Amino acid sequence: MTITPSALSKVSDLLQAISPEVRLEILLAIGAGEACVCHLEAALGQRQAYISQQLMALREAGLLVPRRDGKYIFYHLARPEILELLQNAAQIAGVAAKAEQAEREKGCTCPHCAPVVSKLIPAELTH
Repeated sequence: MTITPSALSKVSDLLQAISPEVRLEILLAIGAGEACVCHLEAALGQRQAYISQQLMALREAGLLVPRRDGKYIFYHLARPEILELLQNAAQIAGVAAKAEQAEREKGCTCPHCAPVVSKLIPAELTH
């Protein structure tokens, strides 16, 4: 297989962008779904500022796509093949890599976690 120097450079850039362990954790935590920073904080046990820095690097590398929902930003993988790449790399390294959705944060007010507000009339108002 012949790969041009410019193509090799792109592959190298991709591998460098995902190589820090925390970025691998973020990509696996997002998995095939999406997650906001509060979910990633809970899943990874890292501070919001640190997670945001890593998300910015992954966005700039073209690996994540943001979606705004009010004041919240949710991230999903730009290409699902990224998960396959991570799983293949893990297999070559002799370990297992499993993509999992980040756990929903208790008390998180993002639209995915906030309880659905009931439109029913409270019982105390019906008496």
